[in-house]
Amino acid sequence: QLQLVESGGGSVQAGDSLRLSCAASGGTLSSYDMGWFRQAPGKEREFVGAIMWSTHSTYYVDSVKGRFTIFRDNAKNTVYLQMNSLKPDDTAVYYCAAAYRLTLGPAAGTQKNYAYWGQGTQVTVSS
Repeated sequence: QLQLVESGGGSVQAGDSLRLSCAASGGTLSSYDMGWFRQAPGKEREFVGAIMWSTHSTYYVDSVKGRFTIFRDNAKNTVYLQMNSLKPDDTAVYYCAAAYRLTLGPAAGTQKNYAYWGQGTQVTVSS
């Protein structure tokens, strides 16, 4: 069974950058479309973006577009979330998730489409 482990979270200042990693074991990420989600305190988990396994095409929600980049290294069985120009509103626990197949676009944010989830990594951005 595929297992996902996020890392790279931490506490930073507004305007800083962080790179989150999502490493897989028990399977190969090249077989999955991947998504990133986040959950802020007291809020529901929300979609951040996704990347397709075959084309590496990406989709982002408006709140992170232009600041966040998702990319994958199939050889390392890892997906990354590069976060630049971080804002206090980006404070959340960040999760990666794997889906057998996604439709790129807003529908990629449907959480029931994801079969495997990581445990999350905390990102805290202070002003």
